[in-house]
Amino acid sequence: MLMAAGEIRKECVYLDRIIFHVDVNSAFLSWEAARRVQNGEEDIRLIPSAIGGDREKRTGVILAKSIPAKRYNIKTGEPVAMALRKCPQLYLAKPDFVLYERSSKAFMDICRKYSPVVEKYSIDECFLDMSGTMHLYPDYYAIAIQIKNEIRDTLGFTVNIGIGPNKLLAKMASDFEKPDKIHTLFLDELKDKLWPMPVGELFLVGYATSERLRKANITTIGELAGTDLGRIQALVGVKFGIQIHEYANGIDDTPVLDRPDPPKGYSNSITLEEDVKTIESANRILLALSDSVASRMRADNVKAFCISVTIRDNNFKDKSRQTKLHEPTDITSEIYEISRRLFSEVWDRKTPLRLLGVSLSDLATENYEQQSLFFDQDRVREEKLDRTIDNLRQKFGIDTITRGSLYQSNTNVGKKYKAQLKNKAQDDH
Repeated sequence: MLMAAGEIRKECVYLDRIIFHVDVNSAFLSWEAARRVQNGEEDIRLIPSAIGGDREKRTGVILAKSIPAKRYNIKTGEPVAMALRKCPQLYLAKPDFVLYERSSKAFMDICRKYSPVVEKYSIDECFLDMSGTMHLYPDYYAIAIQIKNEIRDTLGFTVNIGIGPNKLLAKMASDFEKPDKIHTLFLDELKDKLWPMPVGELFLVGYATSERLRKANITTIGELAGTDLGRIQALVGVKFGIQIHEYANGIDDTPVLDRPDPPKGYSNSITLEEDVKTIESANRILLALSDSVASRMRADNVKAFCISVTIRDNNFKDKSRQTKLHEPTDITSEIYEISRRLFSEVWDRKTPLRLLGVSLSDLATENYEQQSLFFDQDRVREEKLDRTIDNLRQKFGIDTITRGSLYQSNTNVGKKYKAQLKNKAQDDH
């Protein structure tokens, strides 16, 4: 159901479970625009504009776009250079992640005024569990309007709110017509609102899955909902087949969590302004990435059994390699040495690279102890060294101590890598 911003739906009846999904419209661009309007500057939402990097930098991609920019077929995630070819007059604003975090907290603080359980789903969206609030808010649609308008009038940017009996349907509803709208999607509305949509629009159904389903003549969400489960599982796998079949039928029992689940892994990657062409350059980057993820694990008192390395070449092809350990680790030097070995196995040393990443998974709490007949004095020494470095950085700043080999390069390229990795490490902390 689509209504004007100020219209209130009459005779709303509360169901057993009511979930709101609040999604900021074009978040990064909206937050930048709201700041500029507050300072008396032009509203960049009204012109072809986007948030992206410098046009000279290869790492620059479009992070968000205005509605006028959308008319030029500019897409989120495409290179800045491609967007500029489509719209030479496109106004580009640089990302400001400090502003984004501040704006994210501000709109979620408003949401927390209305619900005791608010789950931050990403920086620009959250779920509100409104179940059991009917005595406070007899009309759930009216209170959604109130939340939406308070965010707009107080903070200067708009949101969409989806309302449904579960998180899935609330999220699907919030993606209907934008901006500054409220939509509902309940089970009795699936036939008219959800099932006619292309199957690729269903949450979690990506391009590859939608193509596989399309080739099997399953082109809409309704057709997916009505297809025999066994046939779907034969196409996309047993577990995933069950999930998307349930989603197509509006089934989702996941709770709204006011506290995030513990992390299942730690990762850090960096897209580089210049191609990596030597193993020496790659090793310096791997050291910084290993140091970053290891320090984050130590801060959370966990260790990892699994280490993986990912690379992306300048043809945008990804490769990865991983290994399982007999004993979990959070030691920077161990993670770095294993990452170096995995990297040497996955890279052909011929194709230039534009991205490197290190990931740690299969976590264990820090008090995990592997029974051993031997006392490893070297490991204990490395653990103490890491803790000392962490403590000094926490007290005096991240630049207090850097791993030695990271700063061996004095070339211009090396300096660029250092600056980029320093910024990345600051973002992680």
